[in-house]
Amino acid sequence: YKLTYYTPEYETKDTDILAAFRVTPQPGVPPEKTGAAVAAESSTGTWTTVWTDGLTPLDRYKGRCYHIKPVPGEKEQYICYVAYPLYLFEKGSVTNMFTSIVG
Repeated sequence: YKLTYYTPEYETKDTDILAAFRVTPQPGVPPEKTGAAVAAESSTGTWTTVWTDGLTPLDRYKGRCYHIKPVPGEKEQYICYVAYPLYLFEKGSVTNMFTSIVG
């Protein structure tokens, strides 16, 4: 996930939905990998190959972890900032958006 969903060079757009997640990576896992996993699993990522992968442009729909910073005073905790394109969500469906972002 890290190479696809962690994009520190990404500049957010007016059409992005922005979210911040507080995360505690497992021991030995870098925060970038954790942030990428959050962006992937809450947008287009999956743990298995899906036959539709080749039909849809990933860059148009994927969430992107674009910034990570440590939580002040908390060891090994980070805030991961994720941008979601509006295209990812069904128009007018707050439920669809909350399902992805809130869980």
